[in-house]
Amino acid sequence: MHFISQELEDYIEQHSEKEPELLAALNKETYQKILLPRMLSGHFQGRVLSMLAKLIRPLNILEIGTYTGYSALCLCEGMQENGTLHTIDIKEELVDFQRKHFNKSPWGKQIFQHLGEAVSIIPTLERKFDLVFIDADKENYLNYFELILPKMNKGGIILSDNVLWSGKVLEQVNPNDLSTKIIMEYNDLLKNDPRVETVLLPIRDGLTVSRIL
Repeated sequence: MHFISQELEDYIEQHSEKEPELLAALNKETYQKILLPRMLSGHFQGRVLSMLAKLIRPLNILEIGTYTGYSALCLCEGMQENGTLHTIDIKEELVDFQRKHFNKSPWGKQIFQHLGEAVSIIPTLERKFDLVFIDADKENYLNYFELILPKMNKGGIILSDNVLWSGKVLEQVNPNDLSTKIIMEYNDLLKNDPRVETVLLPIRDGLTVSRIL
């Protein structure tokens, strides 16, 4: 997921906002205790998510793919005072870990965890969202998009992570590599769908910002 040198990444972090103490502690504990810690958004991308949320000022946020809760807390930094964040994940073993850190934040009572398959949970959420962050199983990105779109307010923003997929989007696709195939189809959809306007940012493993028209 590194498309620029580590030295340049370090410089970027050093010249971006400092990682908040709560998130630094969550970052550290994730690397100490949880499998696949590279899935964490991390300092720089976390500050990007925070800044975008502060610019959008969402009332309701949806996150698909909680992991250990780092990105959820970043997004909450821009949430309106009476806002909510709904976050979905399939890993039951992470629920208590997430909740522990959520409750250490100012937004503990505004964060709602949903355990299960996002394709089943999204249709049950009876509210409109201003900001959505998609960062779960890549093979469902197309499904997530179609499920989310009717639940978005006009002008709302969908953020989609890992859309460069470690550079595999530029390679010959293995017929058995469904994830890469879906990511490439998803990127084409965001570019060509008249319901959204999209810009793809080369942040970490690729982040698209799509605005609902």
